[in-house]
Amino acid sequence: GGMTDPAKVVGFLDVAGRWDPSLAFVMAGALGTYALLRPFILRRTKPVLAERFPPPPQASVDGRLIGGAALFGIGWGMSGYCPGPALVSLPVGGTPVLLFVGAMLVGMALFRGIMRQPG
Repeated sequence: GGMTDPAKVVGFLDVAGRWDPSLAFVMAGALGTYALLRPFILRRTKPVLAERFPPPPQASVDGRLIGGAALFGIGWGMSGYCPGPALVSLPVGGTPVLLFVGAMLVGMALFRGIMRQPG
């Protein structure tokens, strides 16, 4: 599909330049799979690998959500990696993916540290 190829992702996100729409087919395939399986999932009383379904996430849109989404999008657009495909690319990605995953882990640690601070 190309989701682990940063050049492919950047090409898909470059809608004002040389846009490559091919990743839309990967996303459409994922949405189609979800649409077909969703009714079966909703009939279950609990997940396959857990005791219960998690509670729904916070429904309100706040500054933290918008800021986090903006940081995620900026990082994805600049690097061509998002967390899942970056982890999948670790065995073959070389230095760029190692730097990305390292920076991602540092960012996660900083976030946890900041969230532990009072007030």
